[in-house]
Amino acid sequence: MSPDERAVSVRGVAKSFGGTRILSDISLDIAAGTVHALVGENGAGKSSLGKIIGGYYTPDEGEVSIFGKVVTRYSPREALGVGVAMIHQELQLAPELNVVQNVFLGRESNRYGVLVKGDLERFAALEKTCNFGIDPLAKVARLRLAERQKVEIMRAIARDARVIIMDEPTSSLTEDEADRLHEVIRLLKAQGKTVIYVSHFLDHIIANCDNVTVMRDGHVVRTAPIAGESKKSLVDSMLGQTSDILWPELPPAPDVSVPAVAELRNVATSTGLSNISLVVRPGEIVGLVGLVGSGRTEVARAMFGADPIRSGEYYIDGKLQPRIKVMDAVAQGVALVPEDRRKQGLVLTQTVRPNISLGTLDAISRGGIISRSREVQRVKEMIAHFGIVPGQVDGRVLRYSGGNQQKVLLSKWAVARPKLLILDEPSRGVDIGARQRIHQFIVETARQGVGILLISSELEEVINLSHRSYLLSDGRIFAEEPSSSLTVESALHRVFLEQNQEHPEAAA
Repeated sequence: MSPDERAVSVRGVAKSFGGTRILSDISLDIAAGTVHALVGENGAGKSSLGKIIGGYYTPDEGEVSIFGKVVTRYSPREALGVGVAMIHQELQLAPELNVVQNVFLGRESNRYGVLVKGDLERFAALEKTCNFGIDPLAKVARLRLAERQKVEIMRAIARDARVIIMDEPTSSLTEDEADRLHEVIRLLKAQGKTVIYVSHFLDHIIANCDNVTVMRDGHVVRTAPIAGESKKSLVDSMLGQTSDILWPELPPAPDVSVPAVAELRNVATSTGLSNISLVVRPGEIVGLVGLVGSGRTEVARAMFGADPIRSGEYYIDGKLQPRIKVMDAVAQGVALVPEDRRKQGLVLTQTVRPNISLGTLDAISRGGIISRSREVQRVKEMIAHFGIVPGQVDGRVLRYSGGNQQKVLLSKWAVARPKLLILDEPSRGVDIGARQRIHQFIVETARQGVGILLISSELEEVINLSHRSYLLSDGRIFAEEPSSSLTVESALHRVFLEQNQEHPEAAA
């Protein structure tokens, strides 16, 4: 590749945090006008390399060139100045501003430094390209995670960058929304833009990228054209061994006569749920299938006591739960792994140890004093059980990869030994190795007699990891099926059909 064809050139880059080397001797070229994928397990260094190219990290060694020019004293602002923008996996938005303000933040329409009207018109033109259907005046704090991710994508495109780094851009999107994003990527490529695509969705990479760089343990394993690659060849390179992608075997489904660990009867909430009735039995994995906005997360929050139940009945172990709060739910053995681990699940200013212990301090305390030795022992067991990397009891969670942060979050509830475990997007933004470990944890937990409610935008995950599934649309359950009778195609067809019957304009 000649220098004129390179959008990005990385030579001998290395980076360490707190004595831990996360990147070593990274060298690669990314051709202009292409979609170049970075793949690898969590902790392989993909996001860290993207942040170095995007100006968020400064390399300890080596250099980065953008369109042939070596960049020094790099920062996100300076990266934008040379045409590089980054869409983060963990979103970087101003929640108290509206959508259009976030999209054009720092690039507002102005005349001689004074803000003037015009951003709404600019947003409308941008929306024609993206077709995301977001209200420009909606406050970002009130948007769903998937909608906030779309705002982040639009903001990067609005900066007219020549190189756009997308770190897990589809992790909160449905397949339909991901398809729309990929159409936008194809348009950007046609305009001569370069896209660096970091993702664990290997199907998306194979279908939409030109070249792929595989990383492992902070090193580049290989770079190759995507043509001729398969999911198996990429996974083998990521793991350094031959590997088959397998779903774990489910435990036998409990008999319908077994008393429920949790039951909703005709439940409605102020968050949009209506007439929700479902049952979860001990040792059973129950899936919720629906599009983004169908009410899946709202069901989880209602069962965890985070959103008040306006009408209907909620039972835990056969006991009616009027006006249940989060502390009541936790005391009765209900646990929730939320979809947004950074804002709702972890305390990023704390280390691994308190993050794992916070939900069960009573179990390791006497007279209000925590037993440090018992706490450390439990945390070490969880680190070994989930394979958390780095395996430090007091490691800084903020510095961990998304997959290892997710393992810490799962550990918090694994040590609690709940009766009902609610998992909302448990494998969002994690690599194939971490995903398989999480799947094993789900099945192992069910074998121990825990009832599990599973929510995932990856329908294949719900179908293969649950005994039964409830299908939702517009805040209500419209069907219940054995998961074995569903396919991804049939489930999508049914939820789309149901949505269009409720909202005929959606079919137009």
